[in-house]
Amino acid sequence: MSKTIETDVLVIGGGVTGTGIARDLSLRGLKCILIDKSDLNAGASGGNHGLLHSGARYVSSDPKAAVECKNELEILKKNAGHCIDDTGGLFIAVKGDDEKYIADFPGMCEKSGVYCKKIDPALAREMEPVLSEDMIAAYEVNDASINPFKLSIENMNDAVLRGSQYLSFCKLTGFKITNNCIEYASIINQNNGEIFQIKARTHVNASGAWAAIIAAMAGITINMVLSKGTLLVTSKRMTKRVINRLRKATDGDILVPGGVVSIIGTTSVRVESPDNIYPTINEVDHIINEGGKMVPALKTCRYIRAYSGARPLVSEGNNEDDRNVSRGFTLRDHKADGVDNFITITGGKLSTYRLMAEKASDLICWKHSIFSTCLTKEIPLPSTKSGEWSEPGMMATEPVMSKIFIDPILCECEMVPQSAIDTLISSIKQAGGKPDLTSIALRSRIGKGSCQGAFCSLRIFSHMYDSNVIQDHSDIKDLKTFLNERWKGEKSLLWDQALAQSSIKEMIHSGLFGLELFENKN
Repeated sequence: MSKTIETDVLVIGGGVTGTGIARDLSLRGLKCILIDKSDLNAGASGGNHGLLHSGARYVSSDPKAAVECKNELEILKKNAGHCIDDTGGLFIAVKGDDEKYIADFPGMCEKSGVYCKKIDPALAREMEPVLSEDMIAAYEVNDASINPFKLSIENMNDAVLRGSQYLSFCKLTGFKITNNCIEYASIINQNNGEIFQIKARTHVNASGAWAAIIAAMAGITINMVLSKGTLLVTSKRMTKRVINRLRKATDGDILVPGGVVSIIGTTSVRVESPDNIYPTINEVDHIINEGGKMVPALKTCRYIRAYSGARPLVSEGNNEDDRNVSRGFTLRDHKADGVDNFITITGGKLSTYRLMAEKASDLICWKHSIFSTCLTKEIPLPSTKSGEWSEPGMMATEPVMSKIFIDPILCECEMVPQSAIDTLISSIKQAGGKPDLTSIALRSRIGKGSCQGAFCSLRIFSHMYDSNVIQDHSDIKDLKTFLNERWKGEKSLLWDQALAQSSIKEMIHSGLFGLELFENKN
């Protein structure tokens, strides 16, 4: 007979919203179990710009979302500063851009309470020398860069310290519904095949782009619009600040600095499923062409990776353009749908994750007859050791973080030492997960540098073998999985240096070690 685990709240989905809910509820005294069919930030929370919006991007298309972003930016800068690079930002227009939109922009910002300050284009070029000489207008805004991986890790770590649990690679397979309530959720552990149940007083669907799929398991329909966004990572940091194109939101109009690299994007392409999405060559070419109008160097710089995420949007109608669907969030109490102890929170943005978690937690507490206020506005998000290695790479002039002489660097691109890998392995084991290259990469910067895992994958895999973390010959499939995931982001960028780097990786792993000959055996 399969085991049953009991808890106050089951949260389904390990992105920033799900982990934010787990922390919020734990601060209010409720115990949670958070499950994810993969691992933290495996969906849109790990496939975005890492942009903490000032709200300025939405002052025309979605003023309510603009106000939410502006308010949350102030809270997060105060309470989660260690996850944020407070870069500031610029909105710039170039020749040919809509002059009416440019003229209306400061008034729209003022109406939403969003800070913007007009500056001379010549001054903007002094601030950011790579900006186009075709610039005709510039405004300063309060945008910032935020690390979504660290954000989720720190929220989950704090929730666990307060009595909640995180179960990775645990997939929901269905609900048992009795008398208009979910009696229990059926779960399968995808690492070992174990089947078990989780019995909770309230069940929370925080699965992002998978929200409609999870709701359907309870016989509920949610009209989701899935919009794929593709982004490119440059090999170096192009600007100090976030750079936005001063026009209505469209493709290739945001450049976000993140550590020693920059991220340019994005696109908006309707997709049917959030699974197995990947960048295309046409998207890459389009992003570079549009981004190059703001920053001409984007047309000739080296790119090390492309990646995609699916925006979880909830449509109230048949919008032709996905960018017209609101970026606000949707919170639904499914009591109205005939299931009393089930709610869904989806849509929204990375910038408003804390607000989404607060509103969902308010509803959950009301259902539990708990009348406590949200504390995430006041209590800072703690910094933990297992979260520190998700930070972007250091500049070459910065000192190496490892102070231990006998502590080899296993990932030279991102300066991740052996001791950091050991810390992450321990953290994964404590959460009941299986340490492998993919799970370590979600919690650190390994594989994200210019070599895209060519060298660090072998070093870390060998260290795990020497440490008896992996023992079975079949674990080599994890190495293949990790490299194949890197390949998805490389194959649309294969020219110049990126092609040479990818060829070296193939020579090492296939030409020398014959990895492609290994068969995945069950």
